[in-house]
Amino acid sequence: MRIESRARSRALQALYAWDMRPGQSLERVAATVWDDLSVPPEERAIANRIVRVVFADSGKIDRELEAVTTNWRLERLGAIDRAVLRLAAAELAGGETPPKVVIQEAVRLAERYGSVQSARFVNGIVDALARRMGRL
Repeated sequence: MRIESRARSRALQALYAWDMRPGQSLERVAATVWDDLSVPPEERAIANRIVRVVFADSGKIDRELEAVTTNWRLERLGAIDRAVLRLAAAELAGGETPPKVVIQEAVRLAERYGSVQSARFVNGIVDALARRMGRL
């Protein structure tokens, strides 16, 4: 598995843990998770870039996601799906990763940590988000 893919998994783990610990700093939760898992520095650096975008722009990211999840409020989604969507939205907003790669990686994470149904849902939402952001 490529280092970028492993880093996305690490970012997802941090975002999930943060969602489970309301009121705690995302940066602190991420550091704790990565320390506990002995995440190598190169993976941590890539994951940290994603986590920083989510931390800095969480309100904007959630509003963008709410605009494309018209029948679902974010708080009604499962924590894994919510974390995957936030991760993908952060990567799309960053503009460095090609949108097709963001979609493919989000689907892979949703399937690995969630279910086949989660993967289908994430695919549709991230695709719609990429189009809304003008990335596709």
